[in-house]
Amino acid sequence: MMDAGPNITAIAVFVAFVSLSLFITWWASKKTHSAGEFYTAGGKITGFQNGLALAGDFMSAATFLGLTGLAFIGGADAMLYTVAITVSWAFILFAFADRMRNLGRYTFADVVAYRLHPERMRVLAAAGTLTVAVPYLIAQMVGAGSLIETLFNIPYLGAVMIVGTLMTIYVVFGGMLATTWVQVTKAVLLLAGGTMLLVLVFAKFGFSIDTLFQRAGDLHPRGRGVFLPGVLYNDPISIISLGLAFICGTAGLPHVLMRFFTVPDAQQARNSIGYAVGIIGYFQAAIMIVGIGAIALLIGDGEYVDEAGRITGGANMVSIHLSRLVGGEVFFGLIAAVAFATILAVVAGILLSASAAVAHDFYARVIRKGDISDDAEVKVSRIATVVIAGVAMGLSVLFQNVNVAILSTIALAVAASVNFPAIFLALFWSGLTTRGAVAGGVTGLVVVVVLIILSPTIWVNVLGNANAIFPYAYPTLFSVAAAFAVTIIISLTDGSERAATDRAGFPAQLVRSEIG
Repeated sequence: MMDAGPNITAIAVFVAFVSLSLFITWWASKKTHSAGEFYTAGGKITGFQNGLALAGDFMSAATFLGLTGLAFIGGADAMLYTVAITVSWAFILFAFADRMRNLGRYTFADVVAYRLHPERMRVLAAAGTLTVAVPYLIAQMVGAGSLIETLFNIPYLGAVMIVGTLMTIYVVFGGMLATTWVQVTKAVLLLAGGTMLLVLVFAKFGFSIDTLFQRAGDLHPRGRGVFLPGVLYNDPISIISLGLAFICGTAGLPHVLMRFFTVPDAQQARNSIGYAVGIIGYFQAAIMIVGIGAIALLIGDGEYVDEAGRITGGANMVSIHLSRLVGGEVFFGLIAAVAFATILAVVAGILLSASAAVAHDFYARVIRKGDISDDAEVKVSRIATVVIAGVAMGLSVLFQNVNVAILSTIALAVAASVNFPAIFLALFWSGLTTRGAVAGGVTGLVVVVVLIILSPTIWVNVLGNANAIFPYAYPTLFSVAAAFAVTIIISLTDGSERAATDRAGFPAQLVRSEIG
């Protein structure tokens, strides 16, 4: 088994990153004086910087820890994740970048509210944002807890408290500027660490990918079948639902959509997505190969995998164990610390989007009807940050043993079912009405939450029941279809006076200054 004592290299790298990120937060706090600067860094981030930050937003614990674990367990089926993730970002590039940047101000609710009833849409957007943010935050904290238990010999709850406290400090004091630069720093570290791990894995096989894959096929319990589909998902419903969760869900993630508003214009928004696609695509491919390398190197090693195939510390620890095997204690400490830094940076972005939904979309625009100063709005956002962080920390204890990639995919399923239909139809369909958007959003939210609870992921793995009521891991096909269908049907049959105003608000080529 692994040594019980803490890894000095990991502690040193982690402390260095935390120190740097706290310095960034202090620096950013000196430049954050208005709501615009707090939410969007004043729109002064360049396309390349924002591309790195976007990549950092998505290259999370779910990618580095969870996806490697899925590749180790499911082999080729994990490719569903890598391909869907890359396609989803390309979709955002071609469909959303220009219009989102031109129509938004601080949050994606600004986009759907430009031609629909602002208050109703902001309530729906706030509900959708919080429902997406909470499972995403839980996923990152679960990854942090597992990592710190293995690395620092700190109890799971203590690790969660550390992450929760630090992410709250980043957001409360530094806002989007601090969050962006912490993400950029983390993305560079993660790209460097992931590339080093890939090279060291390849070196074990003489830099021959054929040898690596042959060895993995020889050791995996399914043999060469690990490179064929059907290990994790053997029905088309789950495959389609998973693909929709990524393609539609990524385009509905609030913390990703907020980044369209941190750049000065639509051209920089396109550039940032282009950079993000390249960086994320490379990293997904690298992590997939690392996962196959873990099969070839960890199976049969009793220190990391027992005779029943159970991984020490759980499947989320595969990449961490692999780094120790191929690079020794120093590299193990480096990769573990980078993974922990990854979690810290990602949760800050998610937490900022959640607090913005409460303060900007709900409190400032619905409760106060826009009659609120920048200082007061930022104060409410900071209070919301503390409350949401506390809720996420508490819930992460309940979901301690669930794979973080699966938890993150649940968040994507919610985003695809609640946020995506309203955003997509608001930008591209002249017939959308407020009544239809609200009905569709509520339908998507109810269907996706109920089916997730009844699915094997929650009903069996978390609640401990013998059989799931809803048989599929992901409900996205059903919830997205229901949301679109209800939205379109209600909009087409809506003869209200408000509906006429809504339809007259299209096309979407409004300039940013026209948004109220």
